[in-house]
Amino acid sequence: MKYPWVVIAICILSVPLLSSAQVAVTSVKGESFGKSVYGLGFSGGPASGIGISYRYHSEGKASLQGVLGIFKPKNTDTFYSFGAEYQQDLTRSNSARFFFGAATSFFFNGSDVNRYAAPFRFGAGLGGEFLLQEGVHMTFQGLFTYFSDGTILPLPQLSIHYYFY
Repeated sequence: MKYPWVVIAICILSVPLLSSAQVAVTSVKGESFGKSVYGLGFSGGPASGIGISYRYHSEGKASLQGVLGIFKPKNTDTFYSFGAEYQQDLTRSNSARFFFGAATSFFFNGSDVNRYAAPFRFGAGLGGEFLLQEGVHMTFQGLFTYFSDGTILPLPQLSIHYYFY
């Protein structure tokens, strides 16, 4: 890896995010709205990264999410993904919530040099989170994603989480 200090800096800066990340606060009974809620799951998207994610939803309308992915395929170099996301609830019910989201991520693939031409990404757009069954929520998002090479694309993101009420 050519710039290991970049990966180390991102990991260190991500620690506070992992202690406060995004979560849906809906339940069938609607009792979780006044509480802080934590969740663990999987998130995938070009704006927030791909990997295991930790979510936190505050007592108010703000949510934060940290995403970390490290994959080592058998015959290729290791893939790293680091991401963070902020969400602001626009409206919510007992089984769904809709929000504005902003996310950023860094992708790395290679042994010494990053193979990605645009490793840094930033996205902003709208999303919805839906209750599948007690504690399990699915999130769909459509974010306009800016890549560090100047490309801007409207791209989807998907995640599934289990929340600890």
